[in-house]
Amino acid sequence: MLPRLSRAADNSILWIVAAILMAGFGGRRGRRAAVRGIGSILIASLTVNQGAKRLARRPRPPLRNVPATRRLKSVPLTTSFPSGHSASAAAFTTAVFMEWPAAGRLIAPIAGLVAYSRVYVGVHYPGDVIVGVMAGTGIARLTRLLDRAGPP
Repeated sequence: MLPRLSRAADNSILWIVAAILMAGFGGRRGRRAAVRGIGSILIASLTVNQGAKRLARRPRPPLRNVPATRRLKSVPLTTSFPSGHSASAAAFTTAVFMEWPAAGRLIAPIAGLVAYSRVYVGVHYPGDVIVGVMAGTGIARLTRLLDRAGPP
């Protein structure tokens, strides 16, 4: 189950589907949550995958101790630190929660499982996931500040 969930979060597909559902069925609140969630993912992904990973260049953990049934079919080619999947999951969930707390509470356990799955399948160290979650959460919270500043 966790390898499938981890793959479902590749390229943020899981979060995009959630955003489409929220925007389609959640009224104004759902649309705002979807837009803020996707926007937060875009910023988090750019920051983590194109910035932090290139600076840290930490190799992925060795897979020799991970049972074959837990491994992903294809190992990611990028470096390990921080976890982009965890950053995106946390960014989306935090952003949704700020706009629509009830939806955020429903999404949070899934996001937590996505983050955990990255260690479970052997492609990240726990610290990679923790820093990814912290980055995603911080970036989503920053969007709230940017929204408040807004245009004059």
